Amino acid sequence: MISRHWKGLCKRELADRYVEHLKLETFPLLANLPGFVRATILRRNVPAGTEFQVVTLWQSLSAIEAFAGRDVEAAVVPQSVQAMMLSYDHTVAHYEVVHTFSAPQAGGSPAALTRRPLGAG
Repeated sequence: MISRHWKGLCKRELADRYVEHLKLETFPLLANLPGFVRATILRRNVPAGTEFQVVTLWQSLSAIEAFAGRDVEAAVVPQSVQAMMLSYDHTVAHYEVVHTFSAPQAGGSPAALTRRPLGAG
């Protein structure tokens, strides 16, 4: 699995519009690509505007190529999004996912649900 990370600094007044763009335009497109797993939008306010980090998860680099083209390190930033940004990364970072941990579901192993006080062993 490959995690793809991109950051952009959005004009504060356009931050909600950018999220809607991702939800209504970008993510449905990605959902139709073989090898796409999921996407996450991270958001925080900074003095200059609203910073976003978009993290997508893919089965492989070849699956990313179907979205990004031959240069998988190049960011895909449509003109409409460029107009919303104060600045943005022109390249992305890819990470190999080596381990994922999730909280146990209800009814999971009692040992997994046991909590120890901090510093207790």
